[in-house]
Amino acid sequence: MLQNGGLNGEIFIVDDDAIVRESMSILFSQAGYQVMTFSEGTSCVVAARVRIPACILIDMCIPGVSGLEILKQLDAANYPAPIFIVSGHGDIPIAVEAIRNGACDFIEKRMDPSLIVKRVVQTIDTWERRQRKYETSEIRWRPFPGRDRLTRREIEVLEQIAAGATNRAAATILGISPRTLECHRWHIMKKLGAKNAVELVRKVLGTDSGAWQHAGSRNSHPRVMQI
Repeated sequence: MLQNGGLNGEIFIVDDDAIVRESMSILFSQAGYQVMTFSEGTSCVVAARVRIPACILIDMCIPGVSGLEILKQLDAANYPAPIFIVSGHGDIPIAVEAIRNGACDFIEKRMDPSLIVKRVVQTIDTWERRQRKYETSEIRWRPFPGRDRLTRREIEVLEQIAAGATNRAAATILGISPRTLECHRWHIMKKLGAKNAVELVRKVLGTDSGAWQHAGSRNSHPRVMQI
């Protein structure tokens, strides 16, 4: 696949609302990106398989191929660019399902447009560094029960937990919202059968690291329902 675009790359926007497509195009164009919009999902999937954009924003509720189906068709968890799911409603089950299917983050349309651009740009800026770090991640290559069940994103989050980072600090480093970070954290604990970060280190590293104990005391209860 080929990557191309404007000064800062290309952004794909999928939304059946023409007004939303136009307004988001203007905002990201002003931020230095070339924007390609789609009113339905099939065309986006075809284009995303031909070339890699800097980022993809997908409306959850679109006619035909749904946002979740696009995530599955593109294998979002392993796609070489961040994919955001956008929704007009802060629907918790949908947000959790989107993250579980590989969405990088979940954005509500009612959020201030400038904050949406800021979050997306921050994620794009940190993406390449994150990919390099993932390739050499100790957690990725360390054998422990359940490792093969973790997605690429979950391994990145687990790496931050191992470093003793708070949810907010880890979210900033990864370019996602704290609530999305908590969602990933919840899935990790569920997959590995751990109740807190201290238990995670016993399962993953087989030792009681001071940093992990500190992380466990600060973040022992993931609040996934805040999404």
